[in-house]
Amino acid sequence: MHKRTVSHLLSAATVAAISLLAGCSTYGVKNPSGTGVTVLKADEQGTVAGTGIESQDIVAVTDKMARSILEIPQIANAATPPNIAVLPIENGTRFAINKEQMTTRLRARLVSQTRGKVVFLARDRMPALEKEQQLKQNGQLTSATDPRVVEFRGADYFLTGNLDGSSTRNSRGVSDYVLYTFKLIDVRTSAIVWEDLAEIKKQGLEDSAYR
Repeated sequence: MHKRTVSHLLSAATVAAISLLAGCSTYGVKNPSGTGVTVLKADEQGTVAGTGIESQDIVAVTDKMARSILEIPQIANAATPPNIAVLPIENGTRFAINKEQMTTRLRARLVSQTRGKVVFLARDRMPALEKEQQLKQNGQLTSATDPRVVEFRGADYFLTGNLDGSSTRNSRGVSDYVLYTFKLIDVRTSAIVWEDLAEIKKQGLEDSAYR
């Protein structure tokens, strides 16, 4: 009887240990059984989420801004496609983000939707462009046009943005509010011909690390 009792207790302990391990494996990232990685759409919020700026926020904000810009007369009714240079975004939040990711997506959305109504200038590639121009001027590369003519276009508008945030933290968790503002500036007059905003607020039990 004693051996049976010990054997029964060991079996019960083993089952409890297995149940505990199984419970631990389901905590945190929740993927289907046997799947190491779950593929999500960029506008979806996964189980690994925080109160900061994430992919679904970038998608929602840039989509809204692209639609808004296309409605202004300076773009919709322009006789010739205006030249736009994108300036770096100013990040005033507590989150470390890839600022170029947001402007790159906004630019790509505008290019794909305007169908030639807007021309974006590749100012972020100026060193390579200047080198190419110099090689043509020196006769080291051929050019379909006169190599002495400077072909770089000037901007009609600057597209820029700001991210501003405020945070609240106490024993119950953390809350973050992020204000996204974008504007189109006439480089000749410095007038702001368009500006729009988006607001996103989140709260959670604990903070997340963003890289």
